Amino acid sequence: MLAIRIHETGGPEKLCTDDIPVPMPGAGEVRIHVEAAGLNFIDTYQRGGLYAVPLPFTLGAEIAGLVSMVGAGVTEFSVGDRVATAKASGGYAAEALAPAAHVVKIPNGVTTQMAAALMLQGLTAHYLAIDTFPLKSGHTALIHAAAGGVGLLLVQLAKRAGARVIATVGSDEKVALVRGAGADEVVVYTRDNFTTAARAFTGGLGVDVVYDAVGKDTFAGSIDSLRPRGMFVSFGNASGPVPPFAPLLLSQKGSLYFTRPTLLHHTQTSAELRGRTDDLFGAVLSGALKVRIGATFPLKAAAEAHRALEGRGTTGKVLLLL
Repeated sequence: MLAIRIHETGGPEKLCTDDIPVPMPGAGEVRIHVEAAGLNFIDTYQRGGLYAVPLPFTLGAEIAGLVSMVGAGVTEFSVGDRVATAKASGGYAAEALAPAAHVVKIPNGVTTQMAAALMLQGLTAHYLAIDTFPLKSGHTALIHAAAGGVGLLLVQLAKRAGARVIATVGSDEKVALVRGAGADEVVVYTRDNFTTAARAFTGGLGVDVVYDAVGKDTFAGSIDSLRPRGMFVSFGNASGPVPPFAPLLLSQKGSLYFTRPTLLHHTQTSAELRGRTDDLFGAVLSGALKVRIGATFPLKAAAEAHRALEGRGTTGKVLLLL
């Protein structure tokens, strides 16, 4: 079967089109015929070597498609079920495995592509807004990379919670898109000072929370955008990892909180996973949450898709399609 693998780490050119055996599901697993695979920055971190993986390695954890085989002990899924997961093993392929406990059924009215777009980035936006810093009416949030897959969903979930949102984007072309998602203020951070804008947005006090998937380039300004006892949420490294800093900095800047959460620790049980996806799918079906598929690429064009994502020329979700 077709699979996109890396045999050594490096740039997008390291992505290889290979023909590998179809995997067989073990106990408690399902095999999924992949119709759409979500492209995420973690894929680029693995490809580039920031996150170590065993080589050769088939990228891709976020997929949606049809169950093609079930392993021993799996009773909740049948061949032909429409399903999605953010826990696939080797999702950049025609067929991929996933633990049944981390697979959800796609409800009628939600397309396979929408489901693929929601499983990792939607769940991430959900735990950030609901758990990491539980947003509510009266809160102010600074959301970086707001035109991206997580960003657009996070803006909408923040507004659903009643928060006021100041968002950053990398170009003028993305401003209207983020305003359309509900942001109260949008800053082109490559041109304008987002810290100054965040202070003005809050009457000089600073925002309650910063959600930052950019990393190195926005860290210092984000810290300076927070109110005393505000929270810095680091959940990505699009520009490189946050530089090392002394904990004393947090006290000097206002007794700040710093956290680096991951999806793994917010979907530890099937009940938690399915509670989150039920909320997300329900919001999509009611029209309260809009999923933007910004670009699609054939699976064999995965290298081109990686270049587009890393060049920050995409908006919304990027999908690889078979």
